[in-house]
Amino acid sequence: MRLARAAGVESETSSSGLRRELGLRDLSLFAVICIVGTRWIPAAAHTGPGAVLLWVLAALFFAVPLAVTVAALTVKYKGVAGGFYVWTRHEFGPWHAFLCFWIYWTGLTFWLPGAALFYMSAGFQALGPAWAGLADSRAALLAVTLAAIWIALGTNLVGLKIGKWTQSFGAIAAWLLVILLAVVAFEVWGQRGPATALDVIPHWDWRTLSFWAAIAYAMTGLELASLMGAEIHDPERTLPRAGWIASATAVLFYSVATISMLVILPPGGISEMNGFAQAGGAAGTLLGISWLAPLIAALVMASALGQIGGIGTAVSRLPFAAGVDQLLPAAFARVHPRWHTPHVSILAFGAVSSFLLVAMQLGDSMRAAYQELVSLTLIGGFLPFVYMFASAWKAGRRLSSISGLAITLLAVVCSAVPTAEVAHVGLFEFKLALGTAAMIGSARLLYNRHAGRIAAAGGQ
Repeated sequence: MRLARAAGVESETSSSGLRRELGLRDLSLFAVICIVGTRWIPAAAHTGPGAVLLWVLAALFFAVPLAVTVAALTVKYKGVAGGFYVWTRHEFGPWHAFLCFWIYWTGLTFWLPGAALFYMSAGFQALGPAWAGLADSRAALLAVTLAAIWIALGTNLVGLKIGKWTQSFGAIAAWLLVILLAVVAFEVWGQRGPATALDVIPHWDWRTLSFWAAIAYAMTGLELASLMGAEIHDPERTLPRAGWIASATAVLFYSVATISMLVILPPGGISEMNGFAQAGGAAGTLLGISWLAPLIAALVMASALGQIGGIGTAVSRLPFAAGVDQLLPAAFARVHPRWHTPHVSILAFGAVSSFLLVAMQLGDSMRAAYQELVSLTLIGGFLPFVYMFASAWKAGRRLSSISGLAITLLAVVCSAVPTAEVAHVGLFEFKLALGTAAMIGSARLLYNRHAGRIAAAGGQ
């Protein structure tokens, strides 16, 4: 394994045991599937054509600064395992690095089972009436979703040389889906014109403001690629190039997909949950293509496998890096002797996500509590970007730092804006504040528990 050239991080990289398996093509596809999520397309289309401008603005003022930041810090720290965890540790100390890791990891463990459930349900709905009933069956949907999670994580557990193909397959499927939607939208436009007046100027109201946080969150993901630094060939060159490719791809992906869906159906006819089934059914009926909806379903599910694998694999490098720093039990720092993967960290992520997936099926009150926790991921999920963009400021990337921090803080504020469905605004805000405090407090308790190990190792 090629050693890092910086003396300050050479021992960490050389002793990790992780293999460099990702070249430019592999990493570009990996970054693409970590950024793009088909679940955001129906939600954006339901908001209306103004979402297209929101995608572009998010790309210019958030995705581009993030790409600049990741590139600069990857070069500065020579592509080590742990990405932004290591950057934060060096710039702000171990407590801030641990807080960054804990909130980000916790947020994704809550986000992933809900996202996986959405993808599988949307896929069943799009397959047609014969399969749609499975989307209403808790047992069937749970079984398929659990299988998807463990197939995606399992291929990465046995080695990135195999697992990278899961991510690549998912990224290709996502792009085939967008190309298919664009071609179908073109044919629909030619036959009866667009279903929506494509005025891309957003209608600013509370719903649009609240959705802006989701738009910004949908453009994140490049930071996940940075976590794979110790497994990238020539990371100082490869990661910046892959970052630009993935960022440009993401804005094109979201914009084209949103416009295509709005050509097929008006915003009011697009459900955030069943939008793909509705678009596939409407276009298939108009064009006489019976296989359209099932093909869309297959591509949605395939892209889901890639995204689950990419996110689960990347985020597992966070507890691995924290374990190396003795901030978690030593088991998290173990690398499998044959597979060369942080197998304990991957299994822990899969086990917690699976438990939460099952827990949300136990009753309405449990599912409601789960959804309240998921709503916190937007707030908690943006915290690492505060540290990243602050680190970019120290690295001399001042413009990117200012733009990225501004959008990050705006997204956090927008996350706290209740939607029209919220009946008790005060209770909603109280739960958000309490949940955020709980995430930070749990991080502090866990960090303090292992503070003695840091002191014994001569750390801060």
